[in-house]
Amino acid sequence: MSTPGAGHEFPSQEVSWLKRDALLFAYSIGCKADELHFLYELHPNFAVFPTYPIILPFKLTDQEVTDFYARSGGSPIPGVPKFDYRRVVDGQRKLTILKPLPPTSEGRKFELRSKVIGVYDKGKPGTVIETEQTIVDKETGEIYSRTVSSGFFVGQGNWGGPKGPSNANYAPPEGKQPDAVHVVQTTPETAHLYRLNGDYNPLHATPEPGEKMGFGGAIVHGLFSWNSAAHGVLRELGGSDPKNLKEIQARFASPVIPGDKLITEIWRTGSLQDGYEEIRFVTKNGKGKAVLSNGRCLMKVTGPKSKL
Repeated sequence: MSTPGAGHEFPSQEVSWLKRDALLFAYSIGCKADELHFLYELHPNFAVFPTYPIILPFKLTDQEVTDFYARSGGSPIPGVPKFDYRRVVDGQRKLTILKPLPPTSEGRKFELRSKVIGVYDKGKPGTVIETEQTIVDKETGEIYSRTVSSGFFVGQGNWGGPKGPSNANYAPPEGKQPDAVHVVQTTPETAHLYRLNGDYNPLHATPEPGEKMGFGGAIVHGLFSWNSAAHGVLRELGGSDPKNLKEIQARFASPVIPGDKLITEIWRTGSLQDGYEEIRFVTKNGKGKAVLSNGRCLMKVTGPKSKL
């Protein structure tokens, strides 16, 4: 059964990036000096980190900072209320990599194509908007990546919409120790670096929005945690080789406070899909509270980082 707004297509938007953008992204999510193929543009195997497409809906073609609120709230969805983007947080993301992005878009034309999957009324807690975004070579029509995203609009429910389907749950294997653990120590400046990729939500830069939303102050981007976990999984089990990551998803379970330690526990399942193994992961803060749940990816497991 169709839900309000389902299938609505937003206008296509041009996206672009330079090698400098790829370098900044890799550094901002924690790539290390022994992964020079992500951090040095003259490395013979220089590559864009495979989850970079996730930032392009925020960045588009900009090299300058942008007004996050003005851009986010500018495109209404037919059949649903107009929501306040000053009170939205990430729900979850699933990225499927169909083809690696070139190191720069220079000389080519890429565009972002977005459509609504569904808009779900969760009552008093709020509303979920689920969308699909693809990065496409405009000249050839080739799709490079597909992202399914959900945004949770805090306290903006009870408008009479459908509750929506239940999400699949990808729990870690019971009673099994992680096959790998990846630790990231955030700092008070972690979000200020990550936002330079193009995600300029004031919630991550200054305390006032987070205080109004009940977080007590600024919080780190959920997508920083998501991308740094992706880096951890690829580094620990995929040899830091971008070709080994096919798909990754996680749910944003709780906010990260600047200065939190992020501990990603990673499990192999042994289950193969088209030659890629299903991996499960959970990211917790230093107090043991999950900040990313439902972590799952498909990758070729080669062990720790190998020299490319």
